[in-house]
Amino acid sequence: MNMTEEIKFDSLNLQISELVKTYPIEKQKLIFEYISEMDEHHRKAYSIAYNHLGTSFNIVRSNGFKKWLNRKSNTL
Repeated sequence: MNMTEEIKFDSLNLQISELVKTYPIEKQKLIFEYISEMDEHHRKAYSIAYNHLGTSFNIVRSNGFKKWLNRKSNTL
C-alpha cells in the first residue's frame, strides 16, 4: 500500500467530514465507493444529515453505510 495514497473525495461534490480522512485507506475507499454509488435521493439525504448533525455525523456509523456494507459483504 502506498502511504501517500489519497482518495479524491472532492470529486464527489459533497461535504466530507475531516474524520473520514483519519481512517485507514481501505475504509476510505469503501466510503468513497458507497458515496459514489448513491442516487440523487440518497445524496440529498446525506447532505441533510451532514448539515444537521455537524461534527457528530459519522458516515461509518450510519444505517445506510452499514446496510450497504452488509450487502457488499454478502455478494463477495
